[in-house]
Amino acid sequence: MKSKAKNEMKLVIPSNSANESFARTAVAAFMSQLDPTIEEMTDVKTAVSEAVTNCIVHAYRDTIGTIWIEAKIYEDGRFFISVKDRGCGIPDVAKAREPLFTTGGSERAGLGFAVMESFTDRLRVRSAVGRGTTVTMEKRVAQRYRHDG
Repeated sequence: MKSKAKNEMKLVIPSNSANESFARTAVAAFMSQLDPTIEEMTDVKTAVSEAVTNCIVHAYRDTIGTIWIEAKIYEDGRFFISVKDRGCGIPDVAKAREPLFTTGGSERAGLGFAVMESFTDRLRVRSAVGRGTTVTMEKRVAQRYRHDG
């Protein structure tokens, strides 16, 4: 049985590059309810930054589209982030997840998914060509004393 989220938020933004830092900061502010360490917060900010950048650079290439971001907090300290687009989609997700693989040209490092995976506890990528991509990440935040005051 799936547990119900203690709190959740949704954010819908255009795929303007200026919104990448906004998305990262908004998710971090929401995550602060879990009283994360600076390292846990930085990990999530980095992963969100990579996911949103993928939408901007790859999913919508030379156009502006919509990015949907959802975050959920659970009682046990699990933090879920979903970043979704309705862009071009990924023909081969396994290939796209390989370090150094990129369709973004020589200025792209091809490390987005590797970075997301290294900074989160779980990463799932679902994609359909012509329909878009959803990246779901989970980060467990260490449980420390906190009060809900």
